Amino acid sequence: MADTENRPTNFIRNIIDGDLASGKHASTHTRFPPEPNGFLHIGHAKSICLNFGIAQDYKGLCNLRFDDTNPEKEDIDYVHSIQDDVKWLGFGWDGEICYSSNYFDDLYGYAVELIEKGLAYVCFLSPEQAREYRGTLTEPGKNSPHRDTSVEENLALFEKMKNGEFKEGECVLRAKIDMASSFMVLRDPIIYRIRFAHHHQTGDKWCIYPMYDFTHCISDALEGITHSLCTLEFQDNRRLYDWVLEHISIECKPQQIEFSRLNLEYTVMSKRKLNDLVENGQVEGWDDPRMPTIAGLRRRGYTPASIREFCKRIGITKQDNMVEMGMLEACIRDDLNENAPRAMAVLDPVKIVIENYDADKVEMLCAPNHPTLDMGERELPFTREIFIEREDFRVEANKKFKRLVLGKEVRLRNAYVIKAERIEEDDAGNITTIYCTYDDETLGKNPADGRKVKGVIHWVSATRCIEAEVRQYDRLFSVPNPAAADDFTATLNPDSLVVIDSAKLEPSLANAAAEQGFQFERLGYYSRDNKAQKLTFNQTVGLRDSWAKIEQA
Repeated sequence: MADTENRPTNFIRNIIDGDLASGKHASTHTRFPPEPNGFLHIGHAKSICLNFGIAQDYKGLCNLRFDDTNPEKEDIDYVHSIQDDVKWLGFGWDGEICYSSNYFDDLYGYAVELIEKGLAYVCFLSPEQAREYRGTLTEPGKNSPHRDTSVEENLALFEKMKNGEFKEGECVLRAKIDMASSFMVLRDPIIYRIRFAHHHQTGDKWCIYPMYDFTHCISDALEGITHSLCTLEFQDNRRLYDWVLEHISIECKPQQIEFSRLNLEYTVMSKRKLNDLVENGQVEGWDDPRMPTIAGLRRRGYTPASIREFCKRIGITKQDNMVEMGMLEACIRDDLNENAPRAMAVLDPVKIVIENYDADKVEMLCAPNHPTLDMGERELPFTREIFIEREDFRVEANKKFKRLVLGKEVRLRNAYVIKAERIEEDDAGNITTIYCTYDDETLGKNPADGRKVKGVIHWVSATRCIEAEVRQYDRLFSVPNPAAADDFTATLNPDSLVVIDSAKLEPSLANAAAEQGFQFERLGYYSRDNKAQKLTFNQTVGLRDSWAKIEQA
């Protein structure tokens, strides 16, 4: 039994607890079975955490299996990326990686067994005819004219399919179940089709490939899976899953259990739609930080712990619902608030000249890397010329504005109190320089005469800072449910990416490791890009949920 302390509970775990208590199973064996036809997304993370989490908590086993039955859409690069994603999320599979293609010989044998039992036949209906014969949700289908072909002839025809003697689409192998069934999935489903395609594992050995529904249940059984966990769209397919296992000579009978898939606001979870975005150049690739892929979230600065926590918070149910993007963002915000070191960056700079500071002086000031945790200190060069954010200065302002105002004082983070004395503007009226004075008695302490300075702003040295590209990200789509639109691409957010070419950063950030996350003080959380050739930081999430105000308006 599992250690019951601090582990989640849900209806699937209740089923497992019952199976173990009754002796139906002595242990658990789950699997994560992605198709290698694209990158994994946050919805797959939910399944990864579920399947591998059960194996961990119940001290059972979990396989990583690639359901690779469609070579035309699969690629070895996807195989590698999926392995990387599972490892990055903090999980490891038991034994060797499994492939459904490892079982192609077994699958072929079981198909032959169904033919020999009179439960499968080779059908020559065209796709159009097959749709017509299939019937509708309210009308039963009708039998194919090839349904009563003899066992001997079907065996010969299937052998010809295997030997490449028919063209693609000329015929298929169908299970013989019930064309009048109220479940469409049982109306003599296709279990094998012809594909003259090179397979990334088996090469050109096969020109017939089993269908997913036929393959999946047998692969589960061959691997000794106890609980086959899948999303609700496979609920009706459970009837075919069970039918196949009942009618072939295999002992293991895994139990399929369905749970609701993850639907996340402001994005899409369809691999086809995500692939369209990649192929049409509307994003920079599968790992674009705006994408809901695990690779995209990783590049944006999400941590494995934050994604695992998100999956824990949303839980496992049978109820379909739309999860707020704010819940995912809250998880990474909570994580980085605790664990990300602080740094200073100025994204929209305006220059300050401190007129009473020595022009040749460079003072190295110490600043903590975290306000509450012991992460050490870093040095900040303080010079006569510095940059601050343009929005942090106003010529005039009311009392609610706690930043720099002409004629008033503000504290520079980890440095001195300065006072704005005068400004310089260009011909268009844009402020180019703010001239200030500083109080040299205010480093780490309040003014000696009791003056109260309430505002604090960030800054960097104008002469000792470094420049970097900073990418400001927003939600990829402008509506909560883009998949519901007639054309989901019409709802793309045109402002989902804003590139700042030469942000001014404190020099310590030059040594940031790839994927290292920081809180840019007063701005948000940022991560060094793991792909860009030059120094680039991606915005992970803001300090606060700015969308909450928009949605409430």
